[in-house]
Amino acid sequence: MVDKTLTRMDLAEAVHAEVGLSRNDSADLVESVLTHVSDALVRGEAVKISSFGTFSVRAKAARIGRNPKTGEEVPIHPRRVLTFRPSHLMKGRVATGNKS
Repeated sequence: MVDKTLTRMDLAEAVHAEVGLSRNDSADLVESVLTHVSDALVRGEAVKISSFGTFSVRAKAARIGRNPKTGEEVPIHPRRVLTFRPSHLMKGRVATGNKS
């Protein structure tokens, strides 16, 4: 596996190189897109990005869990979790290592 992590700055630099916006405008654009995506998820909406995948929020009910070390039963409170489901195209690209 590769140890590189794609960061906001990397995305902004890619926008700068591809679109030709200034570095500041590119960073603002990336920040705006990420803010819109996260705001939609907080509202409980699904975010679908064509040929990439779908982010959605799922409500998980309360349940009784078990501490694996002690075996003690512990209540797990209800919560909302973020899920990602990749598109078939993205699954195929990852499986084959296709970069384009």
